[in-house]
Parts: sequence; C-alpha cells; structure tokens
Amino acid sequence: MQIVIFFQMAKVLITGGTGLIGIHLRRALQKCGYEVAILSRANKIDDEFQTYLWDLDKNEIDKEVLNSVDYIIHLAGVNVGEKRWTSKRKQLILDSRIKSGELILNNIGWQNCQLKAYITASGTGYYGAITSDKIFSELDSAANDFLGQVCEKWEQLADGFAEKGIRSVKIRTGVVLTNRGGALSKMLVPVKLGIGSAIGSGNQYFPWIHIDDLCNIYIKAIEDTNMIGAYNAAAPEYITNKQFTHTIARHLKKPFWFPNIPSFVIRALFGEMSAILLNGSRVSSEKILNSGFVFKYPKLQDALKQLLGKCEFKL
Repeated sequence: MQIVIFFQMAKVLITGGTGLIGIHLRRALQKCGYEVAILSRANKIDDEFQTYLWDLDKNEIDKEVLNSVDYIIHLAGVNVGEKRWTSKRKQLILDSRIKSGELILNNIGWQNCQLKAYITASGTGYYGAITSDKIFSELDSAANDFLGQVCEKWEQLADGFAEKGIRSVKIRTGVVLTNRGGALSKMLVPVKLGIGSAIGSGNQYFPWIHIDDLCNIYIKAIEDTNMIGAYNAAAPEYITNKQFTHTIARHLKKPFWFPNIPSFVIRALFGEMSAILLNGSRVSSEKILNSGFVFKYPKLQDALKQLLGKCEFKL
C-alpha cells in the first residue's frame, strides 16, 4: 500500500506586491515553494498570484485573507524619492504606510488568527539624514527628522502585532539596486552620458543592497523564528556617494572627472527631499550577519557586474 503525504505550503500575503521590491520578492518566495498572495487596490495583478482587495480611502479590506495566511510582509508605501516633499506629499508618504498597517492590525480576528509572523519594511532613513563617521546599529534611536519619524511610526505598527503574541520583524532597508528601475537606473543616466559626478560633498555614506540579498533577508525573516525586532538590510561595505558613482563610472568605462554637483543646486531642484541625496549614514550590518545571513553581493563591484553585465543597454 502506497502512502502519500501532502505538505501544505505556507501562505504569504504581500502588501505593495506590485512595487519594485514586491515584484522581485513574490517570485523569490514562489521559487522557494511558498503560496504567495497580493493585497491590492486592483482586481487582477498577475495570473500567477491570487489578488485580494483593500481600499485605504474606504477603510476596507478582505478580512478572510488576513485570517488565512501564515505570514504578512508589509511593503506598501508611496516612493519617498519620487516627488518633491510638499506638505500634501509628506502626509501621503506617512499615511500610505501607517494607515495601511493599521487597517491590517485592526481587521485581524485574533482569536482565529493563524498568523506566524508580521514582517514590515522600514528604511535606513530611520537613523536620519546626517553625514558623520558614526556607525548606526539597531540599538540607536530614530532621528527627529521627517524620514526618521516616518520609519519610527511605521515600525510601531509591528509592535502592535508583537503585543498580540505575533513574531514581528522590521527590515530597515538601504537603497535597493536592481536592473529594472529604481535608484540605480536614475544614477546611470548622467554616467552613461559621460557627465557622472558626486553629489554635494560626495562624502555622505550610501547604504545599499542588491535586490537578491534583500529578498533573501525577507525569506530568512519568515523561516528563522529567532529573528525578532529590527534588522538593517544594507551591504556590509561602507561606501560614500563619490565612491559609489566612481565605481559605476569605472564599470561602464566612462569618465569621472566633472566637479561635484553643488549642494545648493540639489536643494533648488528637490527642496526638503534633497536631504536624502546630500546626507547619508553608515549603517551596520553586524546584526543580520550574526544571525547567520550571508550576503551574495557584499561588494558593489560584484553587484554591478551581476546587474549590468557587459553594459549592453541603451538610454
């Protein structure tokens, strides 16, 4: 008599599953054997992934899916670097993260909840837009500036799940490098035109991470029950804006001799948002490394080689 044993795949619900990170992460999870669902405002996103609806404006969400998933990864939030920070934009940046998390927290039926972990995105902006030689760790407090306070409030929602006995993990993410858009594609343009240069002083640190490493950190956060609380998701290589841009130029075999773009020009173009370009902190990866995580791309030159290949691309 043949005995067949069926293993039920764990189900992961992703908010922000149509964003830069979400698109990569949902496929990475699928390759690892997880059942992946997306929480979205649109009915149909991708035939490969089940889509459930929510509407922040109407304060509506599919409660059934919240109580039938094993893990929630909360990535939802408008891009902080997409537009100038008007008062309206800053409120949208905050609300898109906080209200969405509150909607999830307030609509889970805790008595019947099978949720094993709530994993939220956050940012290295938690430590503030400053330039110094200090190395920031997860033990440091949130900065008293806009991004610092957004990240702190974002993470406080995870504490609400922890209070209900749900393991909660906060992933403080640096600049994510991919070959499908994002910050890297914008930084490539002036370099490919032969006018690459550092921004401001060029001495501001630039915490970054390859998309594959970030996805693997999220997968580890699911599978490693010892992961609790905040973790910095940034490559262990400390690199400045000038070094970062110079490395790109060298990889593309392009010149890097133009003078730095003055700070006042960046401030005129981007207003308050210029802080994320002109300042940057050194962020420690020691905690995630001590958890046993191994970066696939710890060095920028290796990440660029994988992302850009032989540089056969067009503007």
